[in-house]
Amino acid sequence: MKNLALILAAGKGTRMKSELPKCLHEVAGAPMVEHVLATAIAAGTDGQVVIIGHGGDQLKAVIEANRDEVVFETQGEQLGTGHAVQIAKAHIDQSEKTTVILYGDSPLIKEDTVRALMAKAEELQGPAVLGFDTPNPGKYGRLLTQGDELIAIREAKDATAEELNVTLCNSGVIACPSALLNTLVAQINNNNASGEYYLTDIIELARADGHKTGFILCEEAETQGVNTPADLRSVSAEFQNMKREEFLSQGVKMWNAESVYFHHDTQIGAGSLIEPNVVFGPKVTIENNVQIRAFSHLEDCHICENAQIGPYARIRPGSEIGDGARIGNFVETKNAQIAKGAKVNHLSYIGDTEIGENSNIGAGTITCNYDGVFKHKTKIGQRVFIGSNSSLVAPLEIGDDAMTGSGSVITENIPASDLAIARSKQVNKAGLAKKFMDRLRALKSKQ
Repeated sequence: MKNLALILAAGKGTRMKSELPKCLHEVAGAPMVEHVLATAIAAGTDGQVVIIGHGGDQLKAVIEANRDEVVFETQGEQLGTGHAVQIAKAHIDQSEKTTVILYGDSPLIKEDTVRALMAKAEELQGPAVLGFDTPNPGKYGRLLTQGDELIAIREAKDATAEELNVTLCNSGVIACPSALLNTLVAQINNNNASGEYYLTDIIELARADGHKTGFILCEEAETQGVNTPADLRSVSAEFQNMKREEFLSQGVKMWNAESVYFHHDTQIGAGSLIEPNVVFGPKVTIENNVQIRAFSHLEDCHICENAQIGPYARIRPGSEIGDGARIGNFVETKNAQIAKGAKVNHLSYIGDTEIGENSNIGAGTITCNYDGVFKHKTKIGQRVFIGSNSSLVAPLEIGDDAMTGSGSVITENIPASDLAIARSKQVNKAGLAKKFMDRLRALKSKQ
């Protein structure tokens, strides 16, 4: 193993006022710790160790449900970040190159930032710290520097008045050559105002041993951690802002980006247009030049090139919308494969259904796929025309070039090219409508 990521996730998170372990609270549909793990892996770490404590069994179970390569160590007593790293000594020993320390409640850090920090530590052959500049440093630890060198990190509660005026702050994220890291953390003591073992002490320890130390900077937004529900709201909002900027930079168009909400794994191709008030759930892939119209909701689906969705469409799990297909207003799809050029434009429910190329599904069509116990499938061929207000009772197959009359309830298969009409004969009762309404109005006037 070359590069190792240690993810600190042992805190109680009492200010969250929740029984859920803090690092399992979600940002854009994924636990915060999952964001950090995904970033660490993308940045090039070969191994990941999560330090757990409060709610550790629950945290471990959630992570293991998605990843089998992560290992865990337990921090029984919360004695500080240095103590947490000491617990992982055996794993650090297995790393041939660099260890980076990340935090399970700081989900916004970027892959490129982590990669750059590890590269800085390799260049220095010493500790490198991730810092940021802010006009309101508050309780952040201060980075004390001389030029490009990092001299020390001073926790705010231990800082002098002069040091508190420094605006260059510590994010807590550190990378260090692994062999050196174990040597340094073994020397940390708890002679400070909190009685804790500060990981930040390794900077002065490294310099005392003649090692170079340094830092890189990132935007303050990347370093945001979560301690309260208000923090979670802020981080979630910032994630959405970052995701919007990412998509805009990739050629995705949005008229009102602030009204569009993304899941952490949303994928959208270049040239696509996302109209206002669209919500993406998990596992959505949008190919190039797709239009998602206003007020649509999508989850666990794949939308092919040149398709148009909405407005007010709901695309549910298992939906595959083909190249150039049209899904219109107030249409719901579920487990539906809708082929190239097909259209479902108005007020329809399409579930457990295959629709062939260039077929047209009329307004108000319903696939009746559920009998109260089992789901059944409807197969519609190519170039089929389904008349408005048709009910297609599954299991059902409709051949190529077939047609249904509007208002039909179709319960039997339709061969290719046939027209199926299944509705009662219309009967007109002369004058009965007026007589009926006159009687009702008379009854109402007596009340």
